[in-house]
Order: sequence, then structure tokens, then C-alpha cells
Amino acid sequence: MKILFLVYHGFSEHSGISKKIHYQVKGLRENGYDVRLCYYDFSADGHRCRFVDGQVIEDYGTGMMAGLRQRLSYGSVYDYCVSEGIRLVYARCFQNASPWLIRFFRRLRQAGIHAVTEIPTYPYDQEFRSFEWKMRMELHADQLFRRCLYKEMDAVVTFSDATEIFGQRTIRISNGVDFDSIKLNENDNGNENGKWNGRELHLIGVAEVHPWHGFDRVMTGMGEYRGDVPVFFHVVGGVHPNHMKNTFAPIIERYRLHDKVIFHGQLFGEALDDVFRQCQFAIGSLGRHRSGITVIKTLKNREYATRGIPFIYSEQDSDFDRQPYVLKAPADESPVDIQSIVDFMRHFTMKPREIRQSVEHLTWKIQMRRVVDAIVG
Repeated sequence: MKILFLVYHGFSEHSGISKKIHYQVKGLRENGYDVRLCYYDFSADGHRCRFVDGQVIEDYGTGMMAGLRQRLSYGSVYDYCVSEGIRLVYARCFQNASPWLIRFFRRLRQAGIHAVTEIPTYPYDQEFRSFEWKMRMELHADQLFRRCLYKEMDAVVTFSDATEIFGQRTIRISNGVDFDSIKLNENDNGNENGKWNGRELHLIGVAEVHPWHGFDRVMTGMGEYRGDVPVFFHVVGGVHPNHMKNTFAPIIERYRLHDKVIFHGQLFGEALDDVFRQCQFAIGSLGRHRSGITVIKTLKNREYATRGIPFIYSEQDSDFDRQPYVLKAPADESPVDIQSIVDFMRHFTMKPREIRQSVEHLTWKIQMRRVVDAIVG
């Protein structure tokens, strides 16, 4: 069966979203499907183009009008689907519902081509509160047309527990993992005979940092912590200058955490593995309630488990809520109780490989097969 994986943007080597998409495509291919990846990006000569697996299927040219045309023109994608015998289009939501996108998916349906859209985070409206005005205006347009858009789909793919989104039925799956790409965090740094030595505790949080990650709760908790074990927090990923200035810097200054909070910036590959090897405990999302989200199956929780490191988060995630390597924080604005993490680690003896084995059912191969089975059987 031929599947078109449709993305409305390009890719970045450092982007977790980009990596996830490629892992999803890999997972589909591991099930034996013929998968084509369609995306929008710039060509070597600076033209805005629509690509399928590196081949240009439409060249929009350059300048502002080219940028507008790519938002309005999906004819090349439709023609490709029909000529290549695509049976299923798997699209990834970009909050870009419009009359032109509605028409595209309606034509697919009329041609007998199945279609689903994955909404990575639901609900997502409140996440736009802190974004610049241009993105907030784009959200308003999305709000006007999204219910009509999803009527043209077979279903919406979600990582929440919602049974219906924007008037369309859902296919509920978990974020997956790619075992080949995530190294097991087997090391003796800070450990003795497989157990934390209790001398220093190094925490790690990996994210393109937004308010809903709640890392400020960790920093405030460190400032109020009065225990005798030195605690360090390694933040890996981009931090917007405004978030650093208005949120993190005042906490660091107030509690004098300059030598305890380490910002590594974006890391990948061996450089990221090196930081993980320094750390014994990971930080998941601690502020999803700020976006009005209660239930979500985040990719980060699964990546931590695949690495074999215990972690904390505050949302509801049925894959991990009762796992022995997880601590749950309250979904509120209280500082993280650092002493509770220290006490947890003093008694924690689970091996990294045991943690990793607990998520073997969460591979992208299995999760993506669930989507296809729900649509075409």
C-alpha cells in the first residue's frame, strides 16, 4: 500500500519534530508500506518548492507571492496522489486550516483516497497566548475553518484521550520511540553497583523550552531545597531570550543558582549522550496545565524511558502513571519538591535496561500500524 506522509514545512537537523517525523515514516516502512514524504522547503537556488522524497513536484518561485502561493496551491500534491496510486494521506497538523486545504482534502475523498491528520497536542489554542501576533492571527484563521477541514478526513490521530476532535472521530495512539536512534544511558557516573551514590544529583531536561515545560518550577524548587545533597539542573535545548530574561533569570538571581543551572543549548548525537551520562534523573513537562492540557502522551517521556533514566512529569499519561521509575508532580504552580526526588533516588535500584524494556511496545512501527489498521484494515 502506498502512503503519502504530508508535512507543511521543512526539516532541521536539530529539531525534535523533524526527527519524530522521520521516525514515523521509518515505522510505517517497517510495516511494509510504500511511504513517500511530502514537504515544503527551499531549493538550492532559493526557490520555494513542494518536494516528495527530495524531488520537486511544484516550484512556487521566490518572493512574497511565492510564499502566498504555497499556502493556496495543493494541486500538485493531489495530482501526485492520483498518478502514483496513493491510498492514504497522513498529514501533520500545522494549525493552517483554510478553504484551499479543505478543497484539497475534499478532492482526495472524492477520489477514494483516505486521509487522516495528526494533531500532536490537543487542545492547542492556549499555547498561542505567548506567541507573536502573526501566529495568533494564523490561529484565528485555523479556528474558522478547522471543523470543516476535518469533516473531509477519515479520522484525527491524537495522543490524548479525546474520542472526538473538531467534530471528527479520533484514532488514539501513543507517541512512539525509535530504539535504533536512542542510546541506552548505561554508565557509572554518580552510581555505585547500579545505584545512585548519593553524593551529587544531576537532573536533565531536554526541550525547545516553552512555559508549558514548567522548568521554572524545578529552579524554584532548587532554590527552596534545604537538603545536604548538591543538586544540578542541565537544560538542553533552545530557550527564547524573553523566557530566559523574564522567567529563568529572576529565579536564578534570587536563589543564586548560577552554578547549579547549566544551559547547554541545542545538542544532538554524542554531545547529547555525554550530558545524559552525567545525569541520574530527568525532567518531563511540569506546566501542561498552563495550556489547559490534562491528558497527553508526550514524546519526551518515552524518550527518557527508552534511555533508561527515571523521570518526573505532571500531566496524565496512562503509559507511565504507575511505572516504578516515575515520580508525579502536582499539576499546579507549586515548586518541585527536590527532597522528594533525592529520597526517591536513594531507594531506586531499577536498571536502565529494565526501564527500556518496559516501552518496547511503544515503537513507532507498532503505533503507526494502529493508524493504518483503523483506516484501511
